[in-house]
Amino acid sequence: MSASINHLEERIKEEGDPLLEILPAAITLAMMLRHRKMAAWLRVEFEGYPEDESLPPYRREFPGHIMAKFPQYGWIPAPVDEQQNLDFGRVDISEGVKVAERVCMNCKKGTGNQITLSRERLALLRSQINQTGDLAITISRVSYSKMLRIIRSAVYLWSLELIELGLAGDHNSFKEADKVKAAHLDDPEVFWRRAMEEEANLPIPDVRSSGFFERMFGRTG
Repeated sequence: MSASINHLEERIKEEGDPLLEILPAAITLAMMLRHRKMAAWLRVEFEGYPEDESLPPYRREFPGHIMAKFPQYGWIPAPVDEQQNLDFGRVDISEGVKVAERVCMNCKKGTGNQITLSRERLALLRSQINQTGDLAITISRVSYSKMLRIIRSAVYLWSLELIELGLAGDHNSFKEADKVKAAHLDDPEVFWRRAMEEEANLPIPDVRSSGFFERMFGRTG
């Protein structure tokens, strides 16, 4: 098992290198450095958050559009007022990167992902707007991309700090002195909070859109 912080930092800036393939390398690096908190955060971001676990702010309250399905029109904006859109049109995203990134890639620019309302919320909203058909919330591709940029930016900022400590280069292991020197960086919240503030100014790519054949047959290469 080997790791290169420099290689990780370069991969993060490459649009063609998906985050779902970068995170396992970051987890390996965190384990080698004995960064247990960072490794745990990276794993849950990769796999997804359990239902009973609170979500970080960059995964909460995604604004969406409430849509209703009519037999003659298909999916169109639901007849909701501003308050109903505030009450029902926001969702949390708990899915892991390996799901969220694929969703984002498969959405064309300017579109989004449709999320089904829970049974309880569906029944309540139906009663308020006198609508018996299907209801869903569409979350824009931009929102998914921003969430993934924040995660990617946090890993990038972490890697830069490690490089500045002098831990660059290929490593099959790290000396105990290096682990002690880097111990203060085992704090993922510091990095994702910085990422929330700085991601717009970092050299981090947006999630690319899949091509037609990728959407039809899956990723190649």
